Amino acid sequence: MFNAPVTSQRYGCLMRSLLQQLSRRRVYDSTPDQMRRLIDLVVAGALLTLTAPLMLVVGLAIRLESAGPILVRESCIGLRGRRFQMLKFRTVRYDLDRSVPLWGRRPTPLGEILRFTRIEALPQLINVLRGEMSIVDPDGRSPSFLD
Repeated sequence: MFNAPVTSQRYGCLMRSLLQQLSRRRVYDSTPDQMRRLIDLVVAGALLTLTAPLMLVVGLAIRLESAGPILVRESCIGLRGRRFQMLKFRTVRYDLDRSVPLWGRRPTPLGEILRFTRIEALPQLINVLRGEMSIVDPDGRSPSFLD
């Protein structure tokens, strides 16, 4: 089959979607920002490659220990006030009806080990690859602390 000709209406739609995708990407103004991003990509990629088997084992252990999601998302604010969902391994008991606030939930036995060893934060490397966080800079802050 042949491709349909690009009409002005279709061209406008393509340009709008391209501009939307570009506007979502983080703009790096200076050379230090570009270097930091390059370091983030290299280090996060290497660490994800090295820790992938461990992350798989932890994910299976969380799934076997209790029902609920393996990863939890925490709303945070990053550079220039952009909100993003920070990923972590679930370390607390899953509350299906959400009757207990997150800060009041009790950690699971595996969750205590994950918190002590800081393995719970390994999924944040995905946020680093997405450009939402940086390895060099501190973590994103919770919106409740900034309001």
